Amino acid sequence: MNHGFNSSFADRLNAFVEQKNVLGYPYYESLRILKHFDSFCSEQYPKKKHLTKDICLSWAVRKSNECNNSFRNRIYPIREFARYLNSIGETAYLIPADFVKKGYPAVPHIYSTDELAAIWSVLDSTPFKKNFPVRHLVLPALFKLLYCCGLRPAEARTLLKENVDLEKGRIDIIESKAHKSRIVMLADDVTEMLWEYDNGVSAIMPERKLFFPSSNDTVYTKVWLDKSFRNTLKKAGITGNGKQAPRPYDFRHTFATHRIYQWMKEGKDVEAMIPYLSTYMGHAQLSDTYYYIHLAPDVFKEMSGFNDREFEEIIPEVPDDD
Repeated sequence: MNHGFNSSFADRLNAFVEQKNVLGYPYYESLRILKHFDSFCSEQYPKKKHLTKDICLSWAVRKSNECNNSFRNRIYPIREFARYLNSIGETAYLIPADFVKKGYPAVPHIYSTDELAAIWSVLDSTPFKKNFPVRHLVLPALFKLLYCCGLRPAEARTLLKENVDLEKGRIDIIESKAHKSRIVMLADDVTEMLWEYDNGVSAIMPERKLFFPSSNDTVYTKVWLDKSFRNTLKKAGITGNGKQAPRPYDFRHTFATHRIYQWMKEGKDVEAMIPYLSTYMGHAQLSDTYYYIHLAPDVFKEMSGFNDREFEEIIPEVPDDD
């Protein structure tokens, strides 16, 4: 399959991406980065046939507007490509794994009920645009699903229509983080919301493959999702109170935080319920889920009189987003 590469590395880039796909890696975001790298090579090194140190280090220059983790994420697909080239007998420079240190984890923004109401109001008022006939339907449904089910944004962006069974009220998440699959059951009101959404989009794009398609039935990029959400926050008057602006990923944190609080409010044994939440969210280990209690003890205290000292011994430090 031709992925649109044009540099002297085009054939090998195509083969590399195909190998990743065969192994079960969707590789959507990495493919976007590889296409930028391909253009970079075409412009800067049009005659180079081998992945040299000069090419790699020229690519690995941090941009002025690039945060540490974005810089790191831009380098890793090139490292993987170099590893692939080495595996097929070519000599390729491998950017050192510690070339960019992993940044400190972002402090998630836990959305309040008032903020959620403001966000939904803005999204539900998304205007119809002739050139983007389903965008006004996709935006509110996608973001609501992130909050209601705690999905990772990439899981929603790449979700196939065939993996959504609204008759049974379930979503099959295939090969997500760490190549784990899981079943996500939907609440009745969420299923009803998705029924209405699906009927609206199907009337416009009856043959679509993606559940949340672009106008060309392609996967929306992370860049598009982030930009759309920033515009939504601006219209909703939400700025956050930390160094980092609220993100789509924070819906996942908010889902877990609100669910734990609801269990506290109902008088349930939170420690006994955590394994269920962990499985639902697709966490690799329970410590990833316990992180959410550690995440916002002040929120829990304010809402329910929660005493975080009771959980100090079972809540480990978690270094980054799950």
